[in-house]
Amino acid sequence: MRRRAQPPPSPLPQRAGIDPVRLRLPPDPEGTWPDLGDYLAARYAGTRGADSVARLLDAGRVLGAGGQVLRAEDPYEPGAYLWFHRDMEPEPRVPFPISVVHRDRHLLVVDKPHFLATTPRGSHITETALARLREELELPELSPAHRLDRLTAGLVMFSIRPEDRGAYQLLFQRREVHKEYEALAPHDPGPARALPRTVRSRIEKARGVIAAVEVPGGEPNAESLVECVEAREGLARYRLTPFTGRTHQLRVHMNSLGLPILGDPVYPRVTDPAPDDYRRPLQLLARVLAFTDPVTGAVHRFESGRTLQAWDDRAGWEAGSGGR
Repeated sequence: MRRRAQPPPSPLPQRAGIDPVRLRLPPDPEGTWPDLGDYLAARYAGTRGADSVARLLDAGRVLGAGGQVLRAEDPYEPGAYLWFHRDMEPEPRVPFPISVVHRDRHLLVVDKPHFLATTPRGSHITETALARLREELELPELSPAHRLDRLTAGLVMFSIRPEDRGAYQLLFQRREVHKEYEALAPHDPGPARALPRTVRSRIEKARGVIAAVEVPGGEPNAESLVECVEAREGLARYRLTPFTGRTHQLRVHMNSLGLPILGDPVYPRVTDPAPDDYRRPLQLLARVLAFTDPVTGAVHRFESGRTLQAWDDRAGWEAGSGGR
């Protein structure tokens, strides 16, 4: 099988722990784009990036292989690579620290706070766990082995060396990592809420739509074990064990049981709080990761040191006394 040619190295350094954008110019058999400016204008038409990329070209901040400065009037060259750093608005600082749980030559495991995205996405670029850790720990080639929702706190794994990245990501793809979550949700002792229960359903999430949905009668693609650990005063602690990794899976399954997780701004109703509203964090925590290290052979079991505020301080959580 013919191996795909590797792109040339980036002529731009990381900035604040963020990799430059890399584009490869597509084929243009009909000569649609006479120059580079025409192509980029068409690619980003109708988006916030249209004005931004034009400014980058004017300022000489779009580079080709070897560091050549590219201009809007340069001829369009199919197959060529270019790089640039996106213009980014200042992001509000997420005022909660990341704790390092484990670090060796190959693997980094951290305890992520609520409200911090794992990787750059949308308006969250520098205020992400990946960007912070690359900069704070001086690990420029750090990459995530999996993702954790921005609103969920707890354990996240990263690969330190590029050559190990595939092995750690494959652990999750093959479902060889045991994951346990803790959630706080209403307690319903009725027979309809008999637990433990394994929930299976088909979950789909459309691009650009906040909430995922369950498809009635669809072939199941999501499976979660739900167990009630302890209950008091109408609230319960639940242990959630996902066997698959669909977007918002645990939140969707808890909501489908009539037990929406405390503080969920999407299920059962989308409330869309401001990104810098750190009151009443989602009471969901990635508590445990356990697996056999594919690089070293070590058997690992990591546990989060974080707690869910509403269990011991529900009044403080309801008053919005702080996410963490």
